[in-house]
Amino acid sequence: MCGIFGYFDHNNNVMEESILKAMGTMITHRGPDDHGIFHKPGVALGNQRLSIIDLNQGHQPFVSEDGRTAVVQNGEIYNYIELAEELAKDGYPCKTHSDTEVILRLYEREGIDFIHKLNGMFTIAIYDGRKDVMFLIRDRIGVKPLYLHEQEGRILFASEIKSILTAGILREMDPEALYHFLTYNYVPPPFTMFKGVRHLMPGEAMRIERGKTQTFKWWDLSRISTETKSEDEWIEEFNSVLEDAVRLRLRSDVPFGAFLSGGVDSSSVVGHMAQNMSEPVNTFCIGFREKKFDESPFAKEAADLFRTHHVMEKVDPNMMDLWPLATYFCDQPHGDVSFLPTYRVAELAVKHVKVVLTGDGGDELFAGYTKYRDFFANPDIEKMTEEEWRRAYYRNITLFDEDNKAHLITSSLAKEVADTQSFNVIQPLYERSSHQDRINQALLIDMMMLLPGNNLVKPDRMGMAVSLEARTPFLDYRMMELAFRMPGDLKLRNGETKYLFKKAVTPLIGESLAYRKKQMFTVPVGEWFKNELADFSRELLTSPRFVERGLFNPQFVTHMLNKHQSGEGNFTRELRALIAVEMWFRLFLDHHWTQAPLTAELFPDIMNAKSLS
Repeated sequence: MCGIFGYFDHNNNVMEESILKAMGTMITHRGPDDHGIFHKPGVALGNQRLSIIDLNQGHQPFVSEDGRTAVVQNGEIYNYIELAEELAKDGYPCKTHSDTEVILRLYEREGIDFIHKLNGMFTIAIYDGRKDVMFLIRDRIGVKPLYLHEQEGRILFASEIKSILTAGILREMDPEALYHFLTYNYVPPPFTMFKGVRHLMPGEAMRIERGKTQTFKWWDLSRISTETKSEDEWIEEFNSVLEDAVRLRLRSDVPFGAFLSGGVDSSSVVGHMAQNMSEPVNTFCIGFREKKFDESPFAKEAADLFRTHHVMEKVDPNMMDLWPLATYFCDQPHGDVSFLPTYRVAELAVKHVKVVLTGDGGDELFAGYTKYRDFFANPDIEKMTEEEWRRAYYRNITLFDEDNKAHLITSSLAKEVADTQSFNVIQPLYERSSHQDRINQALLIDMMMLLPGNNLVKPDRMGMAVSLEARTPFLDYRMMELAFRMPGDLKLRNGETKYLFKKAVTPLIGESLAYRKKQMFTVPVGEWFKNELADFSRELLTSPRFVERGLFNPQFVTHMLNKHQSGEGNFTRELRALIAVEMWFRLFLDHHWTQAPLTAELFPDIMNAKSLS
C-alpha cells in the first residue's frame, strides 16, 4: 500500500526535482515509511511507501539490473508468492520477497500482458527505457485510485489529485463534473471536480510514448455471461472462492485485523479469517449512543462467535467536525457522510494494526442494498421496454432529477452545461451489459460507477488518511466474475436481498447474523440540520460566498431548507450535497489548504462553527 506519482513529457522537458519531491510529500500519509524517485530527462516515477510486505527490501522504485526499466505500485499483489515461484522456475528469480519486484520480473519476462496474472488491488507505473515507453495500469475494479492531467505535452499522474495540484496546474471547477455530482451524489469517473484532471478507469491501462498516448481496456466485467447451475453448485463455488480470497489477503509482514460491523459481509470475512488463522482475529468497530444507528451489539455477537480480539469504542455520533478532513483527503465532494464514521473506525484500528480486511463490494455484487429490493418490487419492471427500463433505473439512482436540477442551478451554470446529459454517463454500461438480466445490469452500473466513484473511495481515503491499508476479499476478480455469471434472481428473490449469499454463509455465521436487518453505517445528519446544525446549515447555504459563486438559485436552496427544517419534507441528501460542494470550494479553490482544517478554520464567517467541534 503506497502512493505513486510522476510524469512523462512528450518533449523530453525535465521537471524540477523540488516539484517531484513536493508531489510525494503531499501524499506522505499514503506512505510514511519510505520515499523513492526514478528520474531521467522527461520521465519520473515516484513512490511513498507504507511497508506491508518485505519491510526491509521492498524499497521502490524497483529498477532492472541494466537500470533501464523502473516500476512503482500502489496496492498489493496477493498471489505474489505463487508468481515468484513460477518466475524462479523460468529463470527470472526475485532477489527480495516484495510483490513489486514480482511485477518487474513479470514485465521483463512477458511484457505488458503480465497484468492478467495479477490478483490484487493496484495501480502500477512502469517505464521501459529500452523502448522509451511508459505504462500506467489500474486494477480491475478501481480499488486503488489513479488520476491524470495532461498539459503542454506533459502527462502528470498520482494516487491523489492533491499531488497533481502540487505541480502547479491551474485550479478550475469543471461545470460538467458539478452537474453530474448533483445527479449522482458523487462525481462519476472519469470526471473529477477539477477541470483537466481525470481518472484512469478501472480495468484500463495507458501506453505513453513520444507523441502518442493509447488507452486500452484489459479487463471488462460486462463481458461476463450468466450460467445455469443448481443452488448447491453456486453455494459450493461461492464459499470456495470467498475462503481463498480471504486466505490470500492474510499475507502480511505487519499486524492485521478486520472492520467488523456484524453485517453479513464483514461477519463472513471474519469467519473465514478465523478458520485460516492460528491466533485470534483482531476486529474493530465503533458504537453510537443512539440505538437505531448503533451496530456494535451485532459486531459483538460476531466477535463472540469467532472468539476475536475485539476492540469497540463508543463515539459521539456528531462527527461534523470531521467533514472538512474527509473532503480534504478525498479531493472531491461526496454527499455520503458515512465517510466520517469510516474515518473514526480506521483511526481506532490503526492504533493496533496496519492492515484491515473489509466487507466492501458484497452489496454491489449480490444486491444487498434495500434500493434494489424496493426498485425491483415494482412488477412493471419486466414489462418495460429497454429504454423505459434504463430511464427508470437511472431515476432510481439520481439525487436531483432533471426538473429539480433545472430549478436548482442558475441560468449562467445552465448555459455552461447546456449539452450535458448525466444519463449519458451510464448509457454505455447499459449497452455493454444488454446480454445480462436487469438485476445484473443494475448491479454492473453500481460496480463500475458507484464503487470507484464513491464506495471504494471511502476505505481507501479514510484508511490512507491514517496510514491504514484496507483489503477487500469480495473484490477478488474470481468473486466478481462468479457474481456476474450468477443470474440476478439468485441475488434478489421475493424481496430477499443477497438471497443465495445468505444461504451460502449461514453455516459459517449463523442465521441471526446472516438474516439480520440491513443497517447503513452512517450518522443522523438530517436531524442535525433541523436541530444543532440548523443555524450552521442555513448560514452556510445563504452566505455571501455561497450565493456569489453564481451556481445555485438562492430561492430554491432556501425553499429546501425551509421545508426540511419545518419537517414538511426530507431534503437531507440534497442539503448535505450542497454543503459538500461549498466545503470543496473553500478547501481547494478559495484557499489552497495543505492539511485538513477544522470546521472552525474552514468556516470562520459562520458564527456558530465552534458548536461543531
